[in-house]
Amino acid sequence: MFTMPKNLPQPQLKPNTEVVLQKRYLRKDLSGKQVETPRDLFWRVASCIAAEEAKYNQSTCKGDVLARDFYDLMTSWKFLPNSPTLMNAGTDLGQLSACFVLPVGDSIEEIFDAVKYAAMIHKSGGGTGFSFSRLRPKDSRVGSTGGVASGPVSFLRIFNTATEQVKQGGTRRGANMGILRVDHPDILEFIRAKEKEGEFNNFNLSVGLTEVFMRAVENDEHYDLVAPNSGEVINRLRAREIFELLVKKAWQSGDPGIVFLDRINRDNPTPDQGEIESTNPCGEQPLLPYEACNLGSINLSCFYVPGHNDAADPARDGIDWAELKRVVHLSVRFLDNVIDASRFPLDSITETVRKNRKIGLGVMGFADLLYQLEMAYDSQQGLELGERIMAFIQEEGHKASAQLAVERGAFPAYATSVYAKKKLGPYRNATVTTIAPTGTLSIIAGCSSGVEPLFALCFTRNILDGERLVEVNPHFEAALADAGLFSHELMDAVVAKGSIQEMDYLPAKLRKVFVTAMDIAPVWHLRMQAAFQRHTDNAVSKTVNLTNSATEQDIFDIYWLAYQEGCKGVTVYRDGCKSIQVLATGEGQKKMDGESGAEPVQSGLSAAQVGAGVRKRPDIVWGFTQKVPTGLGVMYLTVNEVDGQPFEVFATIGKSGRSITAKAEAIGRLVSLALRSGVHVRDVVAQIKGIGGEHPVFRGKGLLLSIPDAIAWVLEKRYLKDEHIGDVNDLQAQNCPECGEPLVFQEGCLICPGCGFSRCG
Repeated sequence: MFTMPKNLPQPQLKPNTEVVLQKRYLRKDLSGKQVETPRDLFWRVASCIAAEEAKYNQSTCKGDVLARDFYDLMTSWKFLPNSPTLMNAGTDLGQLSACFVLPVGDSIEEIFDAVKYAAMIHKSGGGTGFSFSRLRPKDSRVGSTGGVASGPVSFLRIFNTATEQVKQGGTRRGANMGILRVDHPDILEFIRAKEKEGEFNNFNLSVGLTEVFMRAVENDEHYDLVAPNSGEVINRLRAREIFELLVKKAWQSGDPGIVFLDRINRDNPTPDQGEIESTNPCGEQPLLPYEACNLGSINLSCFYVPGHNDAADPARDGIDWAELKRVVHLSVRFLDNVIDASRFPLDSITETVRKNRKIGLGVMGFADLLYQLEMAYDSQQGLELGERIMAFIQEEGHKASAQLAVERGAFPAYATSVYAKKKLGPYRNATVTTIAPTGTLSIIAGCSSGVEPLFALCFTRNILDGERLVEVNPHFEAALADAGLFSHELMDAVVAKGSIQEMDYLPAKLRKVFVTAMDIAPVWHLRMQAAFQRHTDNAVSKTVNLTNSATEQDIFDIYWLAYQEGCKGVTVYRDGCKSIQVLATGEGQKKMDGESGAEPVQSGLSAAQVGAGVRKRPDIVWGFTQKVPTGLGVMYLTVNEVDGQPFEVFATIGKSGRSITAKAEAIGRLVSLALRSGVHVRDVVAQIKGIGGEHPVFRGKGLLLSIPDAIAWVLEKRYLKDEHIGDVNDLQAQNCPECGEPLVFQEGCLICPGCGFSRCG
């Protein structure tokens, strides 16, 4: 560690940056008192990582000079390492990696070793990925005892329960990825694992698809299910039916996702060490067992050069390519030093990581750069820019790794790697590039996340009861100002609509450029992912956002296009998808899959009760009361239940006039009448959801537009979204556990735009 220079400048912090740093990153003493400033933090990290340079006699850099370079690199917001590095570099913990993969062997000893190791990693702040494909199928004979095996899903539950007991930083539970090969005999149980409410909340699940399976889907053929313990073919299934079931589940709830295992292993740089079986929790980092990866991201918005937007090739002079090259080389050196500085939780991880020295340099701020260059995300020009930038970073990243190999030697496993066989390199790192989630980092840097489009051009942040602050994307605000169009009234309108695409009074070019995630057709999401994947060693964390009206065929097409375009996996999220998820097992599943002609039963009523008039109110009913913000004041909504289904609602608006109070009461009475008359809650929600009002309030991924819209939101969250209510006043399962702000689903993760919390670390 080096002494902080007296003239070290203070980092220039945006308000959100300061909030995130104070909440999650700045060191505190045992009493919770902050003992570190932002300048202290970034110098601590820069000094710790630069100090590793002293290990290499042939280094071209002096440690103290490099520390200042690293400090300037981070505080200019041009590059940031992953969160564990910011939190733990230069501390006693010293664990700087975010993601790990652990093996799960086919024995009780190996299974529970993996549980123990996962707990140790979660305690240190990391996330874990597992493949359960080695486990023998359910009901297989266990030779040592004469009993039968319980199967992968049963043991998956043990891992999920263990994760529930280990909190990171007092609030966050460790994130996990669970993968099962599509040819495992228990694949149907795995695909349907999350149908039951509350199951496996601490896991992302993905099905590992093989080339054999995908060809069978294409040709509408059957494929083999093979017991991993014996190699015996247990069953044969029609591949297209399984693929369609995956599509159905993604349409219903987003789980499980898919990864293309053969494609991942085709790019495995060290196949002599075995197959890659799993990824980290967000899917962008395929790893060998006992491997970890150190990640960091370059903020592309920092490299825009004004004055070239009208050129035939705006990117040629509109991007500072020389500075981007310098930052890539410096970032690769930074991440390689991180490997040496990190203290891993297991000796086996230390050995494997240092044998292969994988790093993952990615990007953020891509959507902002497109705004600056006045290019549309969903355009051929946007795709070409994405591929051009990533090809440049990939090429310069490998050049930087080759230079480090000259100074420090190649990664120890280089001689048996694919690079040696192809006479490439030598390289210092087995992999160099990864497009990882940057939810928290992008808030610190003040830019868009990863390669995602912006989720919203502007939104309302609730500060105090009744007080709202509209936050506007700075590039959108600047474009409006240049056009003489900026006004607070327009910002309120953008917040209310969530998009400018239907605002015909705005210039067409403005509407074309400033698109958001939900404005973009799914195919463009996927094509952009593929553009970056073509020049990325590892994989790309990207979410294909869909509107609620998207069909199963839409998702089928996305999955197939992902396969055709060379992606290594894909995450699909249909807005509000859980609102029609059917909870079913056994016979209930058969009904859902169309294997029975039975009619569904509505709202817990018998067929005779449906349509039999208004039900009488029992003397005693039980329910809950939810506090909900509206533009007209705080609403207290009481929902009483009969047989676990809504029976009546009462809406009360605090401190409002008589007219508002009367309207709230009237709406509650009419909703109650409908429910007591046997109308399905889904039909009630469909009628009142989206009704506009004068004073919308930002909530979650959208707005609460009015009193009826707020009532619909509560009913939908409780009865149609498959989210468990812990307490009678708790309808905030999707709210940040640290600050209470609504979470947003982006880059395969739930993230908090307020304090930077992320389910994925």
